[in-house]
Amino acid sequence: MNGTMKAGTATLAPSRPHLRHVASETDHDAFVRDIYEQYGPLLVRYAARLLEGDWHRAEDILQETAARAWKHAPFLSTRSEHIRPWLFTVVRNLVIDHHRARQIRPLDLMAVEDLNTFWDATESTITSHAVLEALRELKEQHRAVIRLMYYLECSVAQAAEHLGIPPGTVKSRAFYAVRALRKALERQGVLGI
Repeated sequence: MNGTMKAGTATLAPSRPHLRHVASETDHDAFVRDIYEQYGPLLVRYAARLLEGDWHRAEDILQETAARAWKHAPFLSTRSEHIRPWLFTVVRNLVIDHHRARQIRPLDLMAVEDLNTFWDATESTITSHAVLEALRELKEQHRAVIRLMYYLECSVAQAAEHLGIPPGTVKSRAFYAVRALRKALERQGVLGI
């Protein structure tokens, strides 16, 4: 009989705390659902206003606020009169954290397509210097065609009119000018062969 009681006791003991834990999580979930229903729209609007209209980030802030409320559910559920100020304070603090993080890592918010336009200023300066040196090596006729067609973005007809030469001559000068420029840049080591 003692062996049966020990076996019976051993099976009952672990199940009691498990049931209490599940019941408390269920209460926490209901508590968070109530927060979403009562305060969700207000908190999202408040966060969006602080985030200068970023509704997607405001919804993320609401979710993080709800997660923190879930963690503090036993404390908050007993003090219902303090929950609204607590929620708004959490939202405000999360928005402040977001602004601080954005100041530290501003490139995280930039679109991937835009990253190519923001390259190292040192590399840009060196490349510009190399191109200017290579342009100085070209004949004046070639420099004029490159300046008109590639820097000023003139059409062949516009370049021909400006230079007073036929369009076919502009095309051939542009071809030979680009080839000479490429060779000059290769000599400088800017372009690989």
